[in-house]
Amino acid sequence: MTAEAITVLGLGNLGRALAETFLRHGHPATVWNRSAAKASGLAATVATTASEAVAASDLVVVAVLDHQAAQEVLRGVDVRGRALVNVTSGTPEEAREMARWAEENGAEYLHGAVYAVPQTIGTAESSINYSGSSAVHERWQKQLALLGKVTFLGADAGLASGYDVAILSGMYGLIGGFLHAAAVARAVGISATELLPPMWTWLTDMHPALVTFAEEIDSGNYAAGGSSLAMNQTGLTMLIRATEAQGVPFAALDELKALVDRQVADGHGEESLARAVESFSVVSQRFAS
Repeated sequence: MTAEAITVLGLGNLGRALAETFLRHGHPATVWNRSAAKASGLAATVATTASEAVAASDLVVVAVLDHQAAQEVLRGVDVRGRALVNVTSGTPEEAREMARWAEENGAEYLHGAVYAVPQTIGTAESSINYSGSSAVHERWQKQLALLGKVTFLGADAGLASGYDVAILSGMYGLIGGFLHAAAVARAVGISATELLPPMWTWLTDMHPALVTFAEEIDSGNYAAGGSSLAMNQTGLTMLIRATEAQGVPFAALDELKALVDRQVADGHGEESLARAVESFSVVSQRFAS
């Protein structure tokens, strides 16, 4: 059986890795990039326009800089009958906007969020969450699985980006916390290499607490209070004072304490620290007003 042709729009680090993976598995690939030089060395058909590239394949994978770039690339292109798989980073609202545009223009749309660096695309270390058209997921699952582990989250095209934004927020919070911890350690004569093993053990041991926090947040019941807001308010006060004394203050600690302070001020001091998530609702209401 002849392998299906696949088009890749965008040949940045990610797009090139996607195209290389499809080619490695025998799929004829048509590629397009604003700068055709990016296709150098690829055993693919290099289209001169995005329209030409889209016309070459039923499956079109979009991997460009951002949502605006994806819109610009596809503007005016005839996408009727195509399966559009967009792995460009963006917000849930942007993914839903693209899904509506695709439907209005006769295409089916699947949005993807990539959890891999380009070097690991096509290996067991790569995974991609998808949401949107179940028909595209089912029809092209085998081809998409070549890129990494496939997880389909549902028909809402914004779900993959929703998970992505939330997970990346946690990731950058963790990285910020580690960098601050390394600065604090260095200030008292401890190397980052020495700090990492006990810190990693402690973070790993936090898993049961996070499970409990997640259950409390989903249920809205914070009464258990095993790690209470008032207790953590005291702990954060000490930590902020200690890090400032070492000359390495960190605004994120002040912001976290402000979330806790808001809940304590509202009379919830004996409830679980997880209740601080409700302070974000207050913040979002302030921005919306």
